[in-house]
Amino acid sequence: MSIHRFNRRSFLRGAGVTMALPWLESMAVWGDVPKTPEPASEAPLRLAVLFAGNGFHSREWWAKGQGKDMELGKVLQPLADFREKMLFIRGLYNAEALKGNIHSSQTGNLLSGAPLASGGEIRSSTSVDQLLAQHYGRETKLPSLVLGCEKSNPSVHKNYSMLYSSHISWSSPTTPTPLEVYPALAFDQLFKDSTNRGDQSVLDAVLEDAKDLRRGISGQDRQKLDEYLDSVREVEQRVANAGKRGELQGWRPTLSAPNIPRPPDGIPQDIAEHMRLMCDILVLAFQTDTTRVCTLKLNNDHSALRFPNLGVDYMIHHLLSHTDTDDWLKVNQFFVGQLAYLAGKLDAIREGERSLLDNSMILFCSSMLNGNHDASQLPVVLLGGAGGKIQGGRVLDYLGDSQRQMCRLHLSIMEKMGLKLAAFGDAVSPLAEV
Repeated sequence: MSIHRFNRRSFLRGAGVTMALPWLESMAVWGDVPKTPEPASEAPLRLAVLFAGNGFHSREWWAKGQGKDMELGKVLQPLADFREKMLFIRGLYNAEALKGNIHSSQTGNLLSGAPLASGGEIRSSTSVDQLLAQHYGRETKLPSLVLGCEKSNPSVHKNYSMLYSSHISWSSPTTPTPLEVYPALAFDQLFKDSTNRGDQSVLDAVLEDAKDLRRGISGQDRQKLDEYLDSVREVEQRVANAGKRGELQGWRPTLSAPNIPRPPDGIPQDIAEHMRLMCDILVLAFQTDTTRVCTLKLNNDHSALRFPNLGVDYMIHHLLSHTDTDDWLKVNQFFVGQLAYLAGKLDAIREGERSLLDNSMILFCSSMLNGNHDASQLPVVLLGGAGGKIQGGRVLDYLGDSQRQMCRLHLSIMEKMGLKLAAFGDAVSPLAEV
């Protein structure tokens, strides 16, 4: 049985850099400081929320059965390897999303169930991710990490601000949590103490501290530390190259050639690489305990992304969602593929008896069931074991239940993470089956 050999919250430090460490058997990484030798501490529970706008294929979003024999519709086929760690949840909805307009009023309250102000005014409610961040964020370097792969839209659509359709995370009723869409800046949030360090490598800055650390940890931990540092280096290198290749995706400019100087590298032009980078940064954030709450908005509701990487370059995401074609299915599988990629990365990282996926909850959802704006039930998948608190491989169907509020799921998620509330949004009880 492994025991603690260090009695501090462990970091690698260098000039302008603080780099948290992954779970190691030799350390009390998660902040518990034992008075006497005892077994290594358990890793904490994390929450990730992944959002894909505009719903999914109307005939291919389904699951039935249980365990390894669970059958999946074509949209969910990329998750086949994770059926036993997955809850497919049918029938939940937000009553407030059925009021107002489409898109904006179906998205801005997805994680809160709150009524939304119209007329261009901004008012929702604090979302479940930010409520958890406010309660537990002091335990980590970052209270939460909020990432996006498509910039927010500040316009107004059908009398509702499009900021609602661009943000699912809200720090307060009038404050959508700022999205970080630049992978390099998201990476800097994890490791750098200031934003003016130029291009110095994070690993180069902490190299000496890492060498000192290796002398005092077990052989197994040395291997884990080396693997972790290699993964950080890989992401660093990919971030550095992110804007140098690929095709422009999203809104198409009216000019065939730029009429201003090329701006510095920023958002990757390859949407697949952009999404993978953000997934990798999320993994690093959890792996290092830099934060325990992360929200990743893969695109906006009413999205303008295009997908030349899939051979689907003739129509933006939003318009494609109305077609229910094979190309729409292909795009759906691409988005679910990002979830599968993230789950695979988390599941490959061991944290004691469990994997990082086993110690996490990943909520994957959209603000409507399909591209015809059907919000009478929401597409919801919950992946991960919540530290042994969730049994996967199940289909939960609430479609005929009179108490099928999405906020009941949010209450369940908060309860798993140790935050028990009497009510949240329009719900007064969690989903017992979760």
